[in-house]
Amino acid sequence: MSRNLETATYNRKAYGIILAVLTLLMFLIFWLGHYPKLVETYYAEGLYLIINVVRNFMIGWLPLSLGDLLYLALIVYLVYSLVKFIRLLFNKSFRQIPLSILRLIVGFQIFACAFYLLWGLNYFRPTAAVLLQLRQQEYDLNELTHVTRLLIDSANATQCVYWESARKIKTEQDYFAIASDAVKNLPREFSLLKSYRPSAKSSLFTPVINYMATSGYFNPFTGEAQVNKQMPLVNTPVTACHEMAHQMGFAREDEANFVGFLAAKQSADRLTRYSAYYLAMQEFLRQVRRRDTVTFNQLKKQISQPVKNDLRADRLYWEHYENQIGYITGIFYDNFLKANNQPQGLLTYNRMIYLTMAYYRKYGKL
Repeated sequence: MSRNLETATYNRKAYGIILAVLTLLMFLIFWLGHYPKLVETYYAEGLYLIINVVRNFMIGWLPLSLGDLLYLALIVYLVYSLVKFIRLLFNKSFRQIPLSILRLIVGFQIFACAFYLLWGLNYFRPTAAVLLQLRQQEYDLNELTHVTRLLIDSANATQCVYWESARKIKTEQDYFAIASDAVKNLPREFSLLKSYRPSAKSSLFTPVINYMATSGYFNPFTGEAQVNKQMPLVNTPVTACHEMAHQMGFAREDEANFVGFLAAKQSADRLTRYSAYYLAMQEFLRQVRRRDTVTFNQLKKQISQPVKNDLRADRLYWEHYENQIGYITGIFYDNFLKANNQPQGLLTYNRMIYLTMAYYRKYGKL
């Protein structure tokens, strides 16, 4: 047996052992996912708190997105690996192909294990309704219409005055600092909504994520909340709050939407409050339109012209970037959400309505 063949055989055995260990770890992770109380006690309120504190302390203060650089390095490595694999095929080095495939599988499993251990297990926590003691239940059209009207009125009122505060803010970091303060000062009635040095950053991939119709995203490996820096300003504060809710450990999209709304709506900053009501108003109007188009058209008439102008500018911005890439990534993310304890996929975003209605029923305010 040649030395090269011995080395290849040894490497295959080593990767085989690593593959078996990682497979067992993945099995344990998904087994734990069937026990939300264990996840909450030992992960969300235990290991993840430590991970979050350490990451925010080490990375949160950096002005540049380390996570985006990590993704960029990963893309470069994947392209390099693909080119190397193609070269093996052309050179007919078939004996090395099994090892290359093993490396690819091991790499994927390391990526998946890191995702769940560093953040993804939060998908398997008890629901926010359970944790925040909010009673989720069905609502009729009258209740939906009443709350939608309140949100429209709040959006109209805050839009009239928000430009005054917007003019005083000079940089994106100012907006993120205000959103961070809003998250730190979440409603006192929810002691669970605690955070440690929440922060957000502009995404280096903004020109790309525009075409993916993405306003922001959370990096589970570095714990960074990323925000699209080019989208209309009205979306920025509540998006930052949404991504920082992910940072706190609220993995499901409807829950991050709800927590982000709670944070932004009680901010001392006028633009941040408007951003919260602007988002919630749209979510509720979409649901009204699904239920009753006549009521929807009546409610639309109550939206002030300045708010309608913002809605139009918002729509035109995203329409400019509409393309097949956004459609494909939408399908991918829809299936990703379904695989991670969110069976409604992208429709999960809109389920913040159930939490908002439960909050309104309990506290009588928005």
